[in-house]
Amino acid sequence: MDLQRVKEILSAQDEVSVHYHGVPIWIESIDSTSSMAVISSRGTQEERQLVSIDSLAE
Repeated sequence: MDLQRVKEILSAQDEVSVHYHGVPIWIESIDSTSSMAVISSRGTQEERQLVSIDSLAE
């Protein structure tokens, strides 16, 4: 996924299904300068990970 699409998903009013290695996730935030995103698994938002935006998929 690219940075522009992640920004669109974050600003979308409708829920967009995003996956990280096949696992459904929420995108918590992004860092545009490093192309990294803070994500959490759906249902367990307490456990966050910092991952490359390139590793996310719709």
